[in-house]
Amino acid sequence: MKIRMLAVCMALVALSAASATAQQAAQADAELRVALTAQPVALDALGRQALSARLVSTTLQGTVDAPVRNARLVIENRAGLFYTYVSGWATFYDGDGLRCGEGLFKVDALASGEAVETDLPGARITCSPVSWRIVATNLLTRTSETAKTAEQAMTVRASEPAAAANSSVPPLVISIDGEEHPVQLNNPLVIRMGNRRRTIIVKTAP
Repeated sequence: MKIRMLAVCMALVALSAASATAQQAAQADAELRVALTAQPVALDALGRQALSARLVSTTLQGTVDAPVRNARLVIENRAGLFYTYVSGWATFYDGDGLRCGEGLFKVDALASGEAVETDLPGARITCSPVSWRIVATNLLTRTSETAKTAEQAMTVRASEPAAAANSSVPPLVISIDGEEHPVQLNNPLVIRMGNRRRTIIVKTAP
């Protein structure tokens, strides 16, 4: 019993680390800083592309004493959903990669594939930025679409291959001396208890 509990605990710890790493990697890949002339992308809660943006303001030359207080940008809905309300942050960086400005954008009633021009009221940009990125903080949808999206997400997760870098971890079982226990892990384990070695094989569930 102690062996099984130890194995399960180790498996859960490893799974949590793997899931966190995969999620952070997906976020880093999709929400990287881009040049001011490029279009950054913001993700939704499931790690899918939700918004993209492009700057309309071309002269962003601020200083600490005279910061730029506003900027205009175009927000595009890249999701297959109708957003009733969207908000997020646009963040700016100087040539050394230091953050030197940010501003909050808000958009109401943004249909799938639709783009709208908005601004960053209250922004404070204290440099001449060379790169920027956006992050969505609110992506509100209609109730019916939210339910539909959740169902689709479950279907996608079930059908994704285990080898995909940004996929959900597939259902796994852990076999301890021939006795199988549900767990999510992807590596075999060998545990020595006294004079005996216990081999734990983790494999895809049938």
